[in-house]
Amino acid sequence: MELAFERRGAGAPLILLHGIGHHWQGWLPVLDRLAAERDVIAVDFPGFGVSPPLPPGTPYTAETLADAVESFCAMLGIREPHVAGNSLGGYVALELASRGAVRTAAALSPAGFWSRGELLYTQAVLRATRAAALAVPPERAALTTRSPLAKALSVGVMVAHPGRLPDEAVLAAGEALRGARGFDEMLEAFTWMMPPAPPKAPITIAWGERDRLLPPRRQAVRAARWSGQRVKLLRGCGHLPMSDDPELVARVLLEASAV
Repeated sequence: MELAFERRGAGAPLILLHGIGHHWQGWLPVLDRLAAERDVIAVDFPGFGVSPPLPPGTPYTAETLADAVESFCAMLGIREPHVAGNSLGGYVALELASRGAVRTAAALSPAGFWSRGELLYTQAVLRATRAAALAVPPERAALTTRSPLAKALSVGVMVAHPGRLPDEAVLAAGEALRGARGFDEMLEAFTWMMPPAPPKAPITIAWGERDRLLPPRRQAVRAARWSGQRVKLLRGCGHLPMSDDPELVARVLLEASAV
């Protein structure tokens, strides 16, 4: 399947997968750090960013997104790449590892390890976040970055340090969220999302200690039990750790894909 993507660097292929309502540009803070040692390919999922939607009749699920990534890799002639994902992308990375389709997988604050109450909270926050984005006319979007308080209100649930996000990144993320054609169906599919089958490839799971969307206190513990290994805690990071501490995240991903 054709997907929008950005490719940089040389070395072993590393596919980067974003979260729901986001786009490949969410990886920009770490892209060049990773590209110094890897052939990095950051993609937009179908129906997100500027990628075309899934074919008519194909439901939005984590599994169909994983299918799309597999098809995309085949189109580029890439076999068993390393893969890393954040949030929904983290779940898809683990799903690909469970299929044995990747060499390694790294998941940053992956979706799918929630309780029923935590799921409902996450869905409510994401619906409200998108509703707020849709309520702001494009010509007034710059108001979300007019002051530190406005920026914190706009992205504070996603990052621990809103001030580290460039204004243009906040505006681009808002545009991606407003235009995410697969958002509503994918968010509804969260209701039936369960942890993937046991992985057939080495995996790494890391969690922002200040994640407000998928709080790690219990979800990281469940992920550790599922994986049978310790979850790395990303100090000072929120749900989008790439923006909070690019150097730390790049180091974790390079180590995870060093196999």
